[in-house]
Amino acid sequence: MDIDIDLLTGIAVKAGEAIMSVYNDDRDASVTYKADSSPLTLADKLSHKRIVADLTLHYPEIPILSEEGAHIPYEVRSEWEYYWCVDPLDGTKEFINRNGEFTVNIALIHRDTPVLGVIYVPCKNVLYYGDSKGSYRQKLIEGKVRIKTESKPSNWTAVGSRSHADGTEADFLSAYPVTRQLSAGSSLKFCLVAEGKAQIYFRSGPTMEWDTAAGHAIAVNSGAIMQGVNGEPFRYNKPSLLNPGFVCRVELPQQ
Repeated sequence: MDIDIDLLTGIAVKAGEAIMSVYNDDRDASVTYKADSSPLTLADKLSHKRIVADLTLHYPEIPILSEEGAHIPYEVRSEWEYYWCVDPLDGTKEFINRNGEFTVNIALIHRDTPVLGVIYVPCKNVLYYGDSKGSYRQKLIEGKVRIKTESKPSNWTAVGSRSHADGTEADFLSAYPVTRQLSAGSSLKFCLVAEGKAQIYFRSGPTMEWDTAAGHAIAVNSGAIMQGVNGEPFRYNKPSLLNPGFVCRVELPQQ
């Protein structure tokens, strides 16, 4: 599958501009609540519309699974060889809390595995992206920089959720040489592992496939491992789009 990564990053940036048009508006952003009581903002809707329009224009043959358009039966999805997995605004709570830690996530899935991921951080004008050629970080006014995980024998940094902290983290992380912990919102946690600022990100749940797909691709193509908490492969396009628990981490150095 021939995909223009620069075109994709441009689509993510345009979606981010739509989000920022709401974020920078002094008026209160219109917030509604979905069936699971999670918030949905005008910014989600604008970003979704922008991404779907652009992906459909440039890649009409590739179906799209988006958080704001997820009601596609498994009987249909199961026939897809490739598809886009999109979260138009990952970190809606971070957006509402105005801490800047929200992202635009676009991933390309081949059957059940992410093969390309783009994450854009609108408040910082920073892109992360990765495919089989490697993973990169890029400020919009600067050149791209190759990023890689940092494998360490000790003194690991663990990154966890800012809005979804879980009491099971301490027990799970005790099996690893963690001495420091960070908190971050949205898919930024994958990016911190990918660029070597953290060594492990554990999440017991719940997440959806569009929450993790782009970060999964970026982290793995920077050298990380992404797997279920029991060591099983972490798969996509499941009958249920709800993810099991997972860990994204660096390789343990050889003794």
